[in-house]
Amino acid sequence: MNQVEIFFSILARRLLRRGEFTSRDDLIDQIRDFTLAYDNEARPFRWTYDGTPLKAT
Repeated sequence: MNQVEIFFSILARRLLRRGEFTSRDDLIDQIRDFTLAYDNEARPFRWTYDGTPLKAT
């Protein structure tokens, strides 16, 4: 998964699933506000996969 997909996943979980939007303009404003707030707290994503082959179960 690339970083753009991860960001949209965070956006969906934190804002879109819980949000109540009165209009399309309200949705745009809330996404813009979320993005600006997220920029202040964002940190680089940490890659945890060590390269070993995954086992099929």
